[in-house]
Amino acid sequence: MAENGADEAQAPQIRMNVLTQYIRDLSFENILSQKGTNGEVTPDVQVQVNLDARKRAADHQFEVAIKLRVDSTAKDSKEKLFLMELDYVGVFHIEGVPEDQMHPFLLIECPRMLFPFVRRIVSDVTRDGGFPPLNLDTIDFIALYRNELARRQAAQAQPVGQA
Repeated sequence: MAENGADEAQAPQIRMNVLTQYIRDLSFENILSQKGTNGEVTPDVQVQVNLDARKRAADHQFEVAIKLRVDSTAKDSKEKLFLMELDYVGVFHIEGVPEDQMHPFLLIECPRMLFPFVRRIVSDVTRDGGFPPLNLDTIDFIALYRNELARRQAAQAQPVGQA
């Protein structure tokens, strides 16, 4: 039993607090109504997600941004219906995460905390913009992180001058 207690005492205690979160930039363009198109359309929605993280000047503080771009086009005519861009930021106080684990922590755990708020904003804005509310599927931030690492490794492996 004492051995377990010693192991637990050595394990770092991770603390994460969301200090603030806010919309840094939001744009919604209802292209369908600008063109004056009438009738029912079946939308095709494409969502692009980019993540960004940086250390802030204060000790243990980090800023994490989820940058979302939602393009909606009509399935049959391929006409644009709407375009939404959202840059949503969270400021976190993080302690106890080993340095070699900080990058994945910032780009997986922090966006996971912010995502429910992003989902609500997208739903509200699309509804208020004249469309049915768009309820985003849950984003697998682990897969997103792994895909970005693989993309970067492939880009570094490609010799300069090759396309």
